[in-house]
Order: sequence, then C-alpha cells, then structure tokens
Amino acid sequence: MDTTGARSTLVVLFGGQSAEHDVSCVTAAHVLRAADPQKYRTVPIAIDRNGQWHSPQLPQLASGGTDPATLPDHLEATGASSSPSAINALAQSSDVVVMPLIHGPLGEDGTVQGLLELLDLPYVGSGVLASAVAMDKGVAKTVFAQSGIPQVRHITLREDAVSPSSLESVALEIGLPMFVKPANMGSSVGVTKAHNFEELQQAARHAAEYDEWLVFEEAVVAREIEVAVIGNRLPRASVAGEITPGNEFYDYEDKYVTDSAALTIPATLTAAQSDEVRALAIRAYEALHCEGMARVDFFFEENGRGFLCNEINTIPGFTPISMYPKMWAASGLEYSALIDELVMHARERYARRKRNTQH
Repeated sequence: MDTTGARSTLVVLFGGQSAEHDVSCVTAAHVLRAADPQKYRTVPIAIDRNGQWHSPQLPQLASGGTDPATLPDHLEATGASSSPSAINALAQSSDVVVMPLIHGPLGEDGTVQGLLELLDLPYVGSGVLASAVAMDKGVAKTVFAQSGIPQVRHITLREDAVSPSSLESVALEIGLPMFVKPANMGSSVGVTKAHNFEELQQAARHAAEYDEWLVFEEAVVAREIEVAVIGNRLPRASVAGEITPGNEFYDYEDKYVTDSAALTIPATLTAAQSDEVRALAIRAYEALHCEGMARVDFFFEENGRGFLCNEINTIPGFTPISMYPKMWAASGLEYSALIDELVMHARERYARRKRNTQH
C-alpha cells in the first residue's frame, strides 16, 4: 500500500438492505460534506436495497439533495456498478480507511465489519464481535446483566415462542405499558409501546416483521439521557445530552422526519450525576468490547433506580439533528475534527490487530 500521497482515501460505505437504508444515505451525505478535502479523497460507495454495490457521483451527494425519500433511488439510477473489490483496488494505490455508515442489519451487525476484516482494511468503529452483540438488544442486555450494568426489566423471546399464553406471562412479569422491539434493528424501527394486552399482541406481530427475536421492555417514567463515547483502549465520554420526545416516545418520525424532539446539550444534571452517567457509558462500551465510537442511551429515574442503560449504537447517526456529533461539538470536538479522530482510531486498531495476527 502506497502511503506517500498528500491525502488519504476515505471510503464512505452506506445504504444497505435494512429498514434504516434512508437514514444511512442521509448520514453519509453529511459526512461526505464535512470531511476535510485537504486531508481526504472521499469515495462514496452505496449498497442499494437489493444488495447491489454502486459508485455514485460525489457532487450528487455532497452538494445537497439529501431527502431520504429520493436519494436512494438517485443512487441506484446514476451510480455505476461496483463491488467489494473496488475498495480493495483503491487500497493497492493509496492509504485507505473505510467509514461504514450502514445502520441496522447487514451493516451495523458485524457483517460488513467481517467483510472489511477479510479485505484487510482499516475501518471506523467496532469490530465484528462488538458490532454483532450491540446490534442484538437481547444479547447485549445479557452482557450488561453479567457486567452489573443497571437496566430496565426485560424479556427476550423468539418469534415462534410468542403466543397468547407467553404474552400473558410477559405482561404479568413486566407489567403494562411496555415496549416491544425487534432485537436486531435501530432508529426505533419496529418499536411499539403497548398499553394493553391487545396492543401487546399487535406490537409483537409488528416487531416480528423485522426480526425473529423480540425484546419486551418495561416502560419507565424517566428522562432520556445519552452519552457519546470515542476511542479504543482508552475511551472517553462526551458531555451528556437529554432528549425530550415530541411524540409519546422517541420514535423514527421524531428522530428523522419532524425534528420535534427537544435536545438539551449538556443535559441538566448535577456534576455528580454527569460524572456517574459518563462513567457508566464507558463501562457499557467496554463491556461489549466496543471500539472507535458508540452512543450509549440511558433512562434516568431521578427518584428511583437512577441511570438505567437502554442500549448502545455502534454506528450512531451523523445527520444535523443527530445527538452523537452534537454532543461532541458541545465537548469541544467539532464535526470535521471528529471524523479525523475516528480515522485515527481506525488506523490504530488496524495496526494493533496486524501486530496480534502476524506471527
């Protein structure tokens, strides 16, 4: 690999086959706009909804046109056909780092990370194990429990184990209302708040459209606190942020369509509370063996159990209304500098893994 050039090649990999395809496209457009052209030759590579790879034109992505309803179709129509080998070819002639921004299954769940490991390329974010575990909410909750990280009451069931009798048992143990989620999905896709038994049955059917594993979670009266984490062996946490949903809960529409949620950064917490949640975020990050970046989400029961870890997102959104870059900006790390640091951590992790595997 020739690393003598003035600029590195930053491959932004986005799109994907999951229900979060649109979110990924919008995220990628903003990252491409923010990457410093003096430091990076940016190369967008899109995966369409059918799993086909494309090389869209950069001006189309970087100069606007980020409407999630239209951008994916433009990519498929105008992007030249591509494949994973295109990234490998770039690596033969330049210093390449891949930034995977594919949210959800077949992207955030270790699959793309495994491909990049096989291609022997440095990439931003967590490795195969952490990506897969963090994506599966049921497995992640099991790891959190083993690590002593506080969380809400929950039950995980496989789709074929869901029946009226099993749902009655879930309702008895957790209580109503509760949230029902597909285990392997993000951006609140497939999530429903069930207030009664009929809604619980409907919620289970809806979640099963997205994954065969379902997570049933206690609904709590709590504040929603988030912390951004960055780094490999010595991760650090941003200031905490708080979300006040515009809808009944922080759903997909609230996150990406209406922008009706109120975001408070930094969150209104005491110094002790802020220190506690930031330390807990790093504990959760390390428990799942995360690297590079992640956003850790909490519920805060002020007069009850305190901070309860909800989930970790290993590829958090980078849209203008996304919490991850906003929390780092409030912590003194602006958007372009954030990309630089993520690239640096990708290179460090790659070099370390090469040392560990070459004998």
